[in-house]
Amino acid sequence: MGRGRAKAKQTKVARELKYHSPNTDLTALQRELAGAGKSEHNFDDDYKEYVDDDDEDHAGEDPDTWVRPTR
Repeated sequence: MGRGRAKAKQTKVARELKYHSPNTDLTALQRELAGAGKSEHNFDDDYKEYVDDDDEDHAGEDPDTWVRPTR
């Protein structure tokens, strides 16, 4: 498919999306947004095993050991 056909297809799809939007179930959207309050899930616990808490291990060291070379 050449560039002209590809552009024409993209234009056709964009026009369909712009002018022929599907029917939106507003009551379902309202229920979803109303139920989007505070979640009981604690996301911090999901990654607890990957957290590196070695700040106390290196408390006396300089955190940036890389020195910019001088010219």
